[in-house]
Amino acid sequence: MAKVDSKGRIVLPQEVRERLGITPGTEVAIHEEDGKAVVEPEDDPDEILERMEQLVEETASERGETTPLTEGADPIARSHREAIRRGTENDGDE
Repeated sequence: MAKVDSKGRIVLPQEVRERLGITPGTEVAIHEEDGKAVVEPEDDPDEILERMEQLVEETASERGETTPLTEGADPIARSHREAIRRGTENDGDE
């Protein structure tokens, strides 16, 4: 059983880290759910962008559109995409 140290730290068991894909440096979200602490690895921003681009491409192909994502993309979608990219570029600055 894991213990909380005097600084509030908990070491997750190796098997749990491996199942969740938590490696050194992985950012995790911690929240309370039904009176329990829940630890979830944050999604990698690059993976989010890849999924978003894939969904846009799938939607465009379903509509018969052939416009590349970078040209003619919805301005709001383009703005979100650029914000996520800026966030990933700034991660190493902290």
